[in-house]
Formats: sequence, C-alpha cells, structure tokens
Amino acid sequence: MMDLWIECENCYELNYKKFWKSKMNVCEYCGYHLKMDSSDRIEFSIDSGTWNPMDEDMISLDPIQFHSEEEPYKDRIDSYQRKTGLTEAVQTGTGQINGIPVAIGIMDFKFMGGSMGSVVGEKITRLVEYATNQLLPLILVCSSGGARMQEGSLSLMQMAKISSALYYYQTIKKLFYVSILTSPTTGGVTASFGMLGDIIIAEPNAYIAFAGKRVIEQTLNKTVSEDSQVAEYLFHKGLIDSIVPRNLLKGVVTELFQFHNFFSLTKNERN
Repeated sequence: MMDLWIECENCYELNYKKFWKSKMNVCEYCGYHLKMDSSDRIEFSIDSGTWNPMDEDMISLDPIQFHSEEEPYKDRIDSYQRKTGLTEAVQTGTGQINGIPVAIGIMDFKFMGGSMGSVVGEKITRLVEYATNQLLPLILVCSSGGARMQEGSLSLMQMAKISSALYYYQTIKKLFYVSILTSPTTGGVTASFGMLGDIIIAEPNAYIAFAGKRVIEQTLNKTVSEDSQVAEYLFHKGLIDSIVPRNLLKGVVTELFQFHNFFSLTKNERN
C-alpha cells in the first residue's frame, strides 16, 4: 500500500506517488521541499534534448586504503553505484536553460550522502574550467554531507582546488556563477564552493550548516536552536541572497543570466 504514497517528513501527510514527480517532490499539504535526485533535477531544469554529460566514467579509487568495521570503501562505492545508477555523487555537464547555454553540476545526496571525494572535486573543477574556456555561466546545485572521510585529506584538498578554479572563473574572467543550496548542504561544500556564488540561492527550509547541530552541542556544551541552520534564518542574517521555491527556480535563474548578458541561442544556433 505504501508504494502508492509518500509521507512528508515535515507534516507526515501522505502524498500520492503518481503526482509526486510532477509536483517536484514538494508536499502538497505544507509545501515542504523533500530531497530530489540529480537526474530528476536535470529533467526539470535543463531544456529537453540539450543535456550533455561530462566525465561520467570517472570513479573513485581507494587512495588511503580506508578500512572500516562495516565494509571496504571499494565495496561501498560499488553498492552505491548499483543502487543509484550513478558513478559518483555529482553529475556534471552542459545544457540549455530556456535556450541559454550553461555549465551545470548537480550533487546527489543518495550517493554516499553527497559526500565530496577526489572524483566529485575533480568533476566540478573540470566543469568550472570548461565553463571558463567556453565563457559559459555556471550553476552548482549543492546537496552534501561534506568532505568524504574515506579519502582523508585528499577530499579536503578538493575544497581548495575547486575554489581556486572558481577564483579564475569569477575574478580573472569575470564570469557568472550561481550557487543553489538544497537540503542538506553542510561541511566542506558549505565551506568552499557552496558559499562562493556571485548569487547564492537556497530552497525553502533547506538545512545549511558547516558543523551539524549535534557536533556543535557536544563541542561547546551549548544548545543550538532548531532554526539557526535553516535557509530562512541564514537569509535574515545576510548569508544567502534569495530563497526560491523549486517551481520558480528555472525562471529566476533565466532572468539572472539575462541580466548578466547571457542570452538564449537563436533557432539556427540551437540546431
């Protein structure tokens, strides 16, 4: 029976699964934005027939021979690849948004909590470099638990690598990068490219933080209020520029690009 319904994690009402995807995973009772996988996001945001994936065959090795009690890192990667049909926790590529050519990277929380290892970092860096060379506007949709501990300091290195590629893209080439923060965006992603957008947009009620609530409370012995790591509070404090519901996002991004002199291709150019 539950195959027909999806329970909202905010109000616990049941949403009819048949209409779930067309409603962009937004609860019809309370408007809460539930997680959305990267393939669905591509389908909703990129004009149909224009998506061109990049670096799909890049997969993680086990650079520090990480061994845990549960299962070897390599086996864990294999099982997530089977489960999600993805090779890694980010999909990158080019496409058009209302006819405007863009470079876009979309993280996927279903793949190891969207954690950022060497491959995620390399794919995003290559995307930024491609956008720099082709003078394309850039979108990164963030959804991540942070840097991937199974790759140690190599995963932390990705923060600096992506940030330096973005510095060249934004400061030297004066191109335009929109960062879209979805729930959750935490750890090393928040501490690097998530917060480097020329415009930073968050989805309503998105959980955005560096360290999680539990970690802060255990470290400082202080209680962290429930709403202090929610998009609306961070917007109030000036950390993000705008909160945009999922169904309006494509239109808002299109207007931003037009405002920054990126226009849609003519019919001939599209062909």
